[in-house]
Amino acid sequence: MKYVSFKDKIKYKFDTFVSKGTMNMIKGLAIVTLVFVIVFALVLLALGLHPDHQILNNEFGLFESIWVNLTHMLDPGTVGEHEDNWPFQSFMMFVTILGLVIISALIGLVSNGILTKLEDLRKGRSFVIEEDHLLILGWSSKIFTIIPEIVEANENQKRGVIVILADMDKVMMEDEIKDKVGDTANTVVICRTGNPIDVHDLQIANPFDSKSIIILDKDNENSDSQIIKTIVAIVTNPDRREAPYHITAEMEDKKNLEVAKMVGGSEVELILSDEIISRIMVQTSRQSGLSVVYQDLMDFDGDEIYFEEAPSLYGKTFRELLFSYEDSSIMGIQYADQTVEVNPPMDTIFGDGDRVIGITADDDTLIPNANPTLELHESNIIYTEPEPGDPEKILIVGWNNRARYILRELDNYVPLGSVVKVVSKFEDASKIIDKLNETVQHITIEFEVQDTTDRETLQHMHLENYNFIILLCYQNYFPIQEADAQTLITLLHLRNFTEQYGYEYKIVSEMLDIRNRQLADITSADDFIVSDKLLSLLMSQVSENKYLMRVFEDLFDAEGSEIYIKPAREYVQVGEPMNFYTILESAARKNEVAIGYRVISKARNASDQYGVVLNPKKSDVFTLTPDDTVIVLSED
Repeated sequence: MKYVSFKDKIKYKFDTFVSKGTMNMIKGLAIVTLVFVIVFALVLLALGLHPDHQILNNEFGLFESIWVNLTHMLDPGTVGEHEDNWPFQSFMMFVTILGLVIISALIGLVSNGILTKLEDLRKGRSFVIEEDHLLILGWSSKIFTIIPEIVEANENQKRGVIVILADMDKVMMEDEIKDKVGDTANTVVICRTGNPIDVHDLQIANPFDSKSIIILDKDNENSDSQIIKTIVAIVTNPDRREAPYHITAEMEDKKNLEVAKMVGGSEVELILSDEIISRIMVQTSRQSGLSVVYQDLMDFDGDEIYFEEAPSLYGKTFRELLFSYEDSSIMGIQYADQTVEVNPPMDTIFGDGDRVIGITADDDTLIPNANPTLELHESNIIYTEPEPGDPEKILIVGWNNRARYILRELDNYVPLGSVVKVVSKFEDASKIIDKLNETVQHITIEFEVQDTTDRETLQHMHLENYNFIILLCYQNYFPIQEADAQTLITLLHLRNFTEQYGYEYKIVSEMLDIRNRQLADITSADDFIVSDKLLSLLMSQVSENKYLMRVFEDLFDAEGSEIYIKPAREYVQVGEPMNFYTILESAARKNEVAIGYRVISKARNASDQYGVVLNPKKSDVFTLTPDDTVIVLSED
């Protein structure tokens, strides 16, 4: 071993001692002070230096000497009390100066200790002592949608708590939330700094006592692997709780979905973002007003989907359930085995342990309160076969990984002989389209390379011939902001064409960054912008009730029952006063569930929800026109 000098050894010992923290240094300073006091007390006695009055009374011993040295160290003012005893006063002056050095060091250490503690608190590393809180792991722009939704959901509670654990500065998180979310009412938001995939950091946020957990991806990153690691860190923690967790997470790549399900099991609800967004884009592009319905169902402002027991209705059929609620719209049943069915057969028996699934204002308003004597306007009920659909022409402008999902989904909905034209700046989409043309059954896909942001190019596409236009971001080719900018330019051109030339087509656009969505204000229910906001709303809903995921999966899937907006004239005599029970009865005869209607005269009025009336009070009387529509749950 290399020779180490005594000086270096002392320095090493001192560095090790100091590194143990403020309290250790204060203890060391106290010991040094005590040693100095005892040494100086002995020196004082050895030199025979005593205060005057204690000489006369012969009372000055070791204890008195220690006390005199200690008081002079702590209080410099005591030096002036012995002006006639210069030898004693000179000695005490030296002791007092040493005392000033020690007291200054003590004050510095205490001050530094307080500042260090405050800095530790500022870093957000203290344990969260909360129960039944929502835990959000990670940080992205979705958080500014999720927090207001949870605050809204907590309005009827005494106190709600949201805990956020992210690899980000605590103060910065708090400042951003305060700036972009504002007042959180009766909900407390607690931020902690840490890595969600680190087991030790995860314990800071107390996942063991959480009500539910949301795992966010990182903006602009493919973070499926990080989300899977976070799920593993939660469910395999040796200190985990016995009760199952309620975890909601987003996945981008379908290939990673099975791995995440294998890891999380029944404790995790996974939202496959590309598929969900693709399905929403296809469904909302084909049905005017559907975007408003989905937004209303997904946010906590207005009516939402709730589950509730109804023992008084046990033994009744699903058809009878529909007419048992005045202020809520029943849409399905959750059976006793926890499975969910939207729009089951009308003769399905509602059994013991089942729960109704309904659209209602709040979780305490889903109650069977209909008048036993219903007033149906039987003469207004008609039955007509749905009008056969003509082949459609669809234009897709732009290209990214979601495009293939969109094309497959379109094939499930459009009439035979429909044509989808894809226009992109890049040629690499052609190979994928050639393969898709071999598998699709109802559509023919055409492809063309054009500059999709050039106004003149767009003008020569004969836009007026298309039923609807889907506008995609170049997510795989440009950074997020540049991709959104190009989409915005194309969208503004398309809107201008509708104003300048009177073109009538539905536009569904995609924005990658929620903040950019605000730059392109929606002008009508037929001009819908899909962004991560919808995923944020969906995650918020599922975090409150995991079984809602089954409902939305059913609604978004081409198989089973979805939401359709159909002409009112297919259900009732338009132009005649009626209540909603009448529409409900007409739909039930077609094995459909009516959940609302749309007044076309208000279709351009955002304050009136673009004419969409979801979950109306069923006894209220109103009149529909030939252009108005009915919102139903149907298999086709």
